[in-house]
Amino acid sequence: MSQNSRQGQVWSPVITPFSADLSPDAKRLFNHCRWLLDHDVGLAIFGTNSEASSLTVAEKRQLIDHLAGNGIPTDRLMPGVGSCSIGDTVELTQHAVEAGSPGVLMLPPFYYKGVSEEGLFRYFSEVIERVASTRLKVYLYHIPPISQVPITLALVERLISRYPNTIAGLKDSSGEWANTAALINAFGKDLDIYAGSEHFLLETLRTGGAGCISATANVNPGPIAALARHWQDDSAAQQQAALSTIRKAFERFPVIPALKAATAHYSGDDEWCRLRPPLVELTAGQRSELESSLKSLGFTMPDYPG
Repeated sequence: MSQNSRQGQVWSPVITPFSADLSPDAKRLFNHCRWLLDHDVGLAIFGTNSEASSLTVAEKRQLIDHLAGNGIPTDRLMPGVGSCSIGDTVELTQHAVEAGSPGVLMLPPFYYKGVSEEGLFRYFSEVIERVASTRLKVYLYHIPPISQVPITLALVERLISRYPNTIAGLKDSSGEWANTAALINAFGKDLDIYAGSEHFLLETLRTGGAGCISATANVNPGPIAALARHWQDDSAAQQQAALSTIRKAFERFPVIPALKAATAHYSGDDEWCRLRPPLVELTAGQRSELESSLKSLGFTMPDYPG
């Protein structure tokens, strides 16, 4: 990548709708993805907010095929592929690459805690070597609040040195701006560094990062993408403040149920509220509180299919 060649990109870890029998609802997923693309947001399907760890590899493969087979451009997909099993990660990664995805978002093996840098290096290396494709582009996923397994700058450096044509970027969901800034300063000329929240979008772009991969891009895609495009405008700081205000309204609740509750409300389709256990929907009181808060902020989901 040339410096800033992909700067100004926004991706959404796409929420996954479920049918009454808790199977993935491919039709609703397609409609949601189409709406996100119409608002200039890429599709990081099978991310944290997609309930990815509740989906099987077979289900993920089927959903990729459904989206691609129904006209979703595969160059706008960045599937999450990380698993504790090397075999599962390889299988899904191979399928994503063969489907035409230009990149995959890869967690570390998050079940094992306190593992060494050498162990993580071997894990990522094993996946890359087994996939064995010159088309493979890996975006590392650093989310220590959830995984408790950090991806350090030293590990990134080792992986770039070994696989300079494969390691393409990193999503930093540490929630610590200092870490994102350090990643951009160290690797921003060669890698796409994404903040894990639009809270840091403007700072990321000003520092030379690529953009953000954000949960609330599921529901607020247009304004987030607008800031990513126009971050050098005089109104950028005001736009950033407005985005953070909306984000904070969702952060008062469990985020995945809140995203689904908002989607249900603005689409008029309560089927969107359904989650796979162990996650549960917002209570009636929480949902009412969220809806009131969003209304007071003038929040909408324009043209949402319903």
